[in-house]
Amino acid sequence: MISNPFLISGYHSPDYFCDREEESKKIISALNNDRNLTLISPRRMGKTGLIQHCFHLIQSDDKEIYCFYLDIFSTQNLRDFVDLFAKTIIGKLEHFSESGLKRLFSVIKSCRPSISFDPINGTPIISLDIIPQQEENSLQEIFSYLKESGKRCYIAMDEFQQIVEYPEQGVEGLLRSYLQFTSNVKFIFSGSKKHLMDEMFSSTNRPFYQSTQKIGLREISQNSYFTFAENHFAKAGKALPIEVFEFLYNKMFGHTWYIQYVLNQLYSIDQSIYTISDVISLINSILEEENATYKTYCEMITKGQLKVLIAIAKEKKVKSLYDHQFLKKHNLTAVSSVKLAIQSLYDKTLILKDEEDCYSVYDRFFSLWLEKS
Repeated sequence: MISNPFLISGYHSPDYFCDREEESKKIISALNNDRNLTLISPRRMGKTGLIQHCFHLIQSDDKEIYCFYLDIFSTQNLRDFVDLFAKTIIGKLEHFSESGLKRLFSVIKSCRPSISFDPINGTPIISLDIIPQQEENSLQEIFSYLKESGKRCYIAMDEFQQIVEYPEQGVEGLLRSYLQFTSNVKFIFSGSKKHLMDEMFSSTNRPFYQSTQKIGLREISQNSYFTFAENHFAKAGKALPIEVFEFLYNKMFGHTWYIQYVLNQLYSIDQSIYTISDVISLINSILEEENATYKTYCEMITKGQLKVLIAIAKEKKVKSLYDHQFLKKHNLTAVSSVKLAIQSLYDKTLILKDEEDCYSVYDRFFSLWLEKS
């Protein structure tokens, strides 16, 4: 039983998932018609929830399709990637029969598989000990395991741009060479760093060039989001006036997670109708809770970078960062210094460039906190 319908992490069911009907249709159609996908959007826009929603719909329709999700954001090298990939996939495509285990051990040879049992429910657990210097062989064996299973599999690799940070050379080419021969497996490569993902999938000299269908994720429309929110409030005997939701939606630039976070807290307040003042009060409370964190953010960048960041926050969205009026208004003198600051802030994912080439502070709550500076 869900106590609060405005989930801020994880996926539960379609009842608690808002809209994304067109995107869901595109993703499911692509996978079912043997097309790999690239899904690009800023963090906290709802990529993970959308992927899990699509996987839920797919498996509800066809139990013979296996769906896997792995977030590689925290991986630092090829060994971390292979280890996570193996833990996600190995042992999930067959029953723990003698023949199934024999097939598994006949394919996985470069690392040491071992079987243990869950102490609570007794479910067998297969773990692999990836041997140093054998990562490429282990990766090839995982793809062989997938191919030889004959099972149709859909695999989502989230924050896929992380592989360009690995110290090993040629990881992109290695993955591309394996997956193009695994016809029963289709992939979703999702990422939040648009410039890196664009380079990986759109540059002619990169291994993944034109290998996928590309889908961008925009904001959920205000009308769809309001209908979703209003219905859930109404089910609990609460009223969410449209002007209150409009205020919140615009304040958060339609960014899914931040809207959900405020709605989650608003819903938990025991009253029958809500006002804009309630939303303002909640946002101020959130900013106060994060005060120490945001001060730390500011201490991690130079004074010049902070000055530019505050200027962007106060403008909310900026198209012409080097415009004379913008620079003069915020006492930013040297264009060259501003350019260096912008590049550094962008690389640190502190600012975001949207589809209209407008810059804004990536974290909406942090942006509101900076506005008060």
